[in-house]
Amino acid sequence: MATPTSSGVSVRSPREVPVLVPVEVLPVVGGATNASGRPLRRRERLAILAILVPVAIIGLFPMYWMVTTALTPSSAAIRVPPSLVPLDASTENLAELFRQAPILLWAFNSLVIAVAIMVCHVVFDSMAGYAFAKKRFPGKNLMFLLIVSSLMVPVEVTLVPRFILVTRLGLDDNLLGVILPSIADVFGIFLMRQFIRTLPTELEEAARVDGANEWHVFWRIIMPLSRPAVATVAIFSFVGAWNAFLWPLIVLSKRELLTLPVGVALLQQEFSTNIGLQMAGAAVGAIPTIVLFLFFQRQFLEGVRVGGVKG
Repeated sequence: MATPTSSGVSVRSPREVPVLVPVEVLPVVGGATNASGRPLRRRERLAILAILVPVAIIGLFPMYWMVTTALTPSSAAIRVPPSLVPLDASTENLAELFRQAPILLWAFNSLVIAVAIMVCHVVFDSMAGYAFAKKRFPGKNLMFLLIVSSLMVPVEVTLVPRFILVTRLGLDDNLLGVILPSIADVFGIFLMRQFIRTLPTELEEAARVDGANEWHVFWRIIMPLSRPAVATVAIFSFVGAWNAFLWPLIVLSKRELLTLPVGVALLQQEFSTNIGLQMAGAAVGAIPTIVLFLFFQRQFLEGVRVGGVKG
């Protein structure tokens, strides 16, 4: 007779078969595998590393050059040939940056814009994605096709109409003029729609049977189940808004309203360029995005996978 154990694994008597090993103590086979599930051989791992390491070095070199230039005095930053190792490193450029420019105010403006756009993207992109994924209404497929096809329109084409609209609304030289035209994003709508389509409809039907209305279904069923996609939209929108340059440059002109990327670019003088000073500003502006990526790199990679979900 088979008797249950505390681990949940059935164990028969010794006369029938040997005792089964509990699931908890089964060895876990680790290591990288190929597409067929076979563990990679040593030569295969070395070949992969031989390709990935140079690619990683090439990708990280601009960031390394930015940091080293920011820590190099202005007189040494323009010498030829350049030095790859900052032997005379100092914080002179950082100190000069905080003396010449209201860098903290620019960072605060960028933070306000990025957080506001991120919240709007999470709310509006999720609602639009839910409607296109789960609702039936006339012209749904055509409307979604038109929205997605707008990705082929260059951003530069819409700059003049948007600026005219913002000016007529009196939002030029205002942070709202940067935020309002960017409260929704086509990529976010597409990503949320693709993810929500994979959720079982039976959960919504069960909630409606229990008396939940559409808002309850959306906020208490759809949104909690869509956390990976929501996190991806939030991270992408925050990074995109933080690094935005062209639209804030057009809308904002007052020095105290500038965002960090625009303010750093305007540090360039008319007849000379302080490369070390600009690199110091770029390094300060890159810190939030680097920290964000280090903490949420799994969600960054998840966004690539979620965007390709079939439904």
